[in-house]
Amino acid sequence: MLISTTNIIEGHPVRTYLGIVTGEAIMGANIFRDLFAGIRDIVGGRSAAWEKEIQKAREVALQEMESRAQMLGADAVIGVDLDYEVVGQNGSMMMVTASGTAVKLG
Repeated sequence: MLISTTNIIEGHPVRTYLGIVTGEAIMGANIFRDLFAGIRDIVGGRSAAWEKEIQKAREVALQEMESRAQMLGADAVIGVDLDYEVVGQNGSMMMVTASGTAVKLG
């Protein structure tokens, strides 16, 4: 399946718009505790542990969005947007949301 942040896929006109699809992933408090325990891996202002967890959450959100698009019979998801939010009591969780428009291509 094609996934794009653009509203068109060159050479593949949109035949049918099937609707908005989303995917979400939430990293819980245990992950934050583990990451703080490994804070010593910060080099140059970056934390490899944080980056790995955020990458994993982003992949889960995109896979979930793609799965929902497949259930609609989509060939692609266009206009994809990724959002990152801190949620929960005292910011104890991080949520990654992927959203886009499921389409059938011509």
